[in-house]
Amino acid sequence: MKKKLTLSKEDKKLAGVCGGIAAYFETDSSLIRVAWVLGTCICGLGLLAYIICAFVLPKE
Repeated sequence: MKKKLTLSKEDKKLAGVCGGIAAYFETDSSLIRVAWVLGTCICGLGLLAYIICAFVLPKE
């Protein structure tokens, strides 16, 4: 079965984007969340990317 990147139902804080990415890459969602926050602080585009992913990614 082919893996798909989706929003997570179980592992979500806001929209489930980081939980879905963690499930896709089979890693801990806390690491994805920390990386996302660091990326937002360094680059500034993380918040916009999160909002776009929340609307574009399909639900589980």
